[in-house]
Amino acid sequence: MKPTVYIETTVPSYYCDDRPELAADISRTREWWDLERASYECFISEVVWNELATGEYPTKPRCLGLIADLPILTVNEQIERIAALYQNRKLMPKSPVRDALHLAIASFYRMEFLLTWNCQHLANANKFRHFRELNLELDLSTPQLITPDQLRPWENEA
Repeated sequence: MKPTVYIETTVPSYYCDDRPELAADISRTREWWDLERASYECFISEVVWNELATGEYPTKPRCLGLIADLPILTVNEQIERIAALYQNRKLMPKSPVRDALHLAIASFYRMEFLLTWNCQHLANANKFRHFRELNLELDLSTPQLITPDQLRPWENEA
């Protein structure tokens, strides 16, 4: 069985971006998406879909096309309560709630990885222990919170 990955909004956004200051992260995102993604069972959520579908920006059609075939995980009341608890315990900011929802979704659905470029609120090593402790309290798993740069192929040595 393939490892499971919850793909957070910043990943397809970076894939479609062209800002020079993000060139290295964009390149790694495209490399992971195009060459390595097939090694994983990948999911998005309705939160990701809504974030990418909202507003007007030049890469919107490309972003939505990129995620069009990925399975969508739904948000339920339990996930909303988990996200609120992350916020109440000050592990996540009150606004926007989306960051807390991404982690709650990945935890609720027992994803092995949450793939993101959000290193302030999600892929932040200083927060991970606190997320894990609260998730243990809630009988939830805690995905590895990582960037595409950290999710590299397995190296088979002969």
